[in-house]
Amino acid sequence: MPLSRRDLGKLAVAGGAAAIVGTTVARSADASATWKATGTAVPALAGFDNQMKTFMQARGVTAGQLAVTYKGRLVLARGYSTESTVAVQPTSLFRVASLTKSFTSAAILKLVQDGKLSLTTPVTSILTFTPPAGQTVDPRLKTVTIKRLLQHLGGWDRDVSGDPTGMDATISKALGVPMELQHADVIKFMAGRPLDNAPGTKVAYSNYGYLLAGRVIEKVSGLPYATYVQQKLLTPLKITRMAQGYSIAKHAGEVPYDSQYTAKTVLDTTGKVVAAPYGSFSMRIHDANGGWIASAPDLVRWAKMFDAPGTVLNSTSLASVWAKPETGVSPDGWYYGLGWQVRPTTQGGTGRNTWHTGSLPGTFTLLVRTYNGMSWAALFNRRDDASGKSYGDIDAAMWTAAASVKTWPTNDLFPTYFPA
Repeated sequence: MPLSRRDLGKLAVAGGAAAIVGTTVARSADASATWKATGTAVPALAGFDNQMKTFMQARGVTAGQLAVTYKGRLVLARGYSTESTVAVQPTSLFRVASLTKSFTSAAILKLVQDGKLSLTTPVTSILTFTPPAGQTVDPRLKTVTIKRLLQHLGGWDRDVSGDPTGMDATISKALGVPMELQHADVIKFMAGRPLDNAPGTKVAYSNYGYLLAGRVIEKVSGLPYATYVQQKLLTPLKITRMAQGYSIAKHAGEVPYDSQYTAKTVLDTTGKVVAAPYGSFSMRIHDANGGWIASAPDLVRWAKMFDAPGTVLNSTSLASVWAKPETGVSPDGWYYGLGWQVRPTTQGGTGRNTWHTGSLPGTFTLLVRTYNGMSWAALFNRRDDASGKSYGDIDAAMWTAAASVKTWPTNDLFPTYFPA
């Protein structure tokens, strides 16, 4: 599902998704479904509403959400539904999948900024890697720095050896431990496996690298991963709705998730077949690479933080986010920074477009920051349906909507959703 316009490729849609091998099940919006939009309608931005409606109805997506900013102002915040039984508000919560990676990277940078860590620190100097009996640690692991974890240069390639964040049953059997797995189980299993590439030589999207980054945050800060992010990053920005998602239970205000697939649960060893969004992967395991839930206004509030130095990240930290990696710049110029994908542009002078997508069973998300002062977050409660249409098409749809705006409104909804 490559996103159009900016050639996101495989990195863009890698949201920590488990492989689904279960039975296909029919699940789409009812034929008599009615369209409902909540939040304040802004006539000048009707193009965004129209694109969301077309996208969702074509795929039977029952819940969607959009927030748009312009020049630092929240100009649109909307919830959408195509089914009368699904109520979506602008503040409803969605799993955001791999949009999580920008939060984890920022948490690492905050520790660096506070003098508690260095991006050049080897991960082996912070975490202990003890392989299963009879196996040895790849000596090249000592050259995996914190920065290489965040830029997907750690040497793990899921296209070669699989994604350990989706290998729950394999790890359970290999180690003789029960499911639901703990992070320590995944780390022990991987400690005995050779790297697929020499660290720093090839970009290969790695959810496991971010799982490790989460454990680094815990080790260095002395706090649980989510607690550190909430205290040091979210609270200063008045973002209070975000939380770590559950595999089964819902938070208050969280949307339901849909998929056409089922699979065996990884939450226990019963082998029970479940709806793919509810147990085919472990939200616990995905905490630092794909575990947050948020609203679209929360995400564009977060994106605004990267516009200029502030109380959370200073200018040095922001420069690190956008810095080019030691390798992996694509032929047309885009690359993976620290938790964001980056494309420098000369349009309107010098600047950059930055973005990330997220994908899990029951989830597709997109967060974009543009070179000319726009940003948007689009969230959906499914990523697959019988139509076979690409969910990555939402990228081009949002750019089309932005291009259709004749005059940007002067309103600002940030005080409404983030009161002082």
